[in-house]
Amino acid sequence: MSGFLEELLGEKLVTGGGEEVDVHSLGARGIALLGLYFGCSLSAPCAQLSASLAAFYGRLRGDAAAGPGPGPGAGAGAAAEPEPRRRLEIVFVSSDQDQRQWQDFVRDMPWLALPYKEKHRKLKLWNKYRISNIPSLIFLDATTGKVVCRNGLLVIRDDPEGLEFPWGPKPFREVIAGPLLRSSGQSLESSSLEGSHVGVYFSAHWCPPCRSLTRVLVESYRKIKEAGQNFEIIFVSADRSEESFKQYFSEMPWLAVPYTDEARRSRLNRLYGIQGIPTLIVLDPQGEVITRQGRVEVLNDEDCREFPWHPKPVLELSDSNAAQLNEGPCLVLFVDSEDDGESEAAKQLIQPIAEKIIAKYKAKEEEAPLLFFVAGEDDMTDSLRDYTNLPEAAPLLTILDMSARAKYVMDVEEITPAIVEAFVNDFLAEKLKPEPI
Repeated sequence: MSGFLEELLGEKLVTGGGEEVDVHSLGARGIALLGLYFGCSLSAPCAQLSASLAAFYGRLRGDAAAGPGPGPGAGAGAAAEPEPRRRLEIVFVSSDQDQRQWQDFVRDMPWLALPYKEKHRKLKLWNKYRISNIPSLIFLDATTGKVVCRNGLLVIRDDPEGLEFPWGPKPFREVIAGPLLRSSGQSLESSSLEGSHVGVYFSAHWCPPCRSLTRVLVESYRKIKEAGQNFEIIFVSADRSEESFKQYFSEMPWLAVPYTDEARRSRLNRLYGIQGIPTLIVLDPQGEVITRQGRVEVLNDEDCREFPWHPKPVLELSDSNAAQLNEGPCLVLFVDSEDDGESEAAKQLIQPIAEKIIAKYKAKEEEAPLLFFVAGEDDMTDSLRDYTNLPEAAPLLTILDMSARAKYVMDVEEITPAIVEAFVNDFLAEKLKPEPI
């Protein structure tokens, strides 16, 4: 276990009191579950979470570590095998830019933290787990490294005593079990979904992008059904009142989890680690995720010809998917041409490398460390070039890491598969020197 943890966290962590703790000691203590808490001292929501998380942490561990001090590292090697619910550790991963503010914030934490100086490792963790907002808390299996729960904030709210520890993912069929509604008032059992592709739609009336997507999604739903496909959508509301839910749901021709069933709505949010809305998750008839990017797919495929939208290894950069550039490092091949044939040739050039990377990480049940794009010639691409201060050359091979404000540029006359693969491998091996964005 310690090998995985050291690869993830490095050799040393620190306590709130500033003492160093060897990461391998976590293995000696029999830690089964690792929580990564992503936050910042300047965030009021993070300050609120820290207070509730400290109480939660203390209850689960059943020790005095809920208060400030060096508790987690003391005498770890000599401790007896902990009770199952005590086999939890949390590590704070900060985005603070000021060391004094970081120290003041960490001082009151009863868990561990990545050292302030480990800025590169912190950034790698933010990218690896696609953290898009704070505070965020994810739980990992400390032995395998697999993500157990992507939305630990809901765990604290829904299971404050830790009775469901270790909060592993349950099958969709189990989580969705119960009555579902149509806006007409008709009630159906979730068993009616069997044999269908399912879209799980997280949305709310107060959210303007949600309302815009709903209008498009209504038409997509109609076209898919008219084509004879077995497809259903389940609305999981984030509305702030039942009245708002009913008003919004009246515009929808599909099903919904009853607004009053807050526990089931929360379990679905936990299951898919929802960090923002609107989000459309598309499932196959067995309940396995086909894509988490249903929103992008619906907007890019108005005629629904590519339903059920299996992910493409390489995407053509567009207004609807450009937000994905902020989710982590992205390889972008700029071709600067309005010719669809040239864009397609560029996709075919990098697709084998993308497929190899995606398959490698999928086998480990991990997200691929890179997204892959081809960028043609349009206003959005011009804006991206200007923002990242890229040379005007075309073709131009780049890796853009927006969260790190870093870019890597391969400016050569001819881009070949061998050049792309070497560029990607050198980036993953951290052999490339970044330029600032």
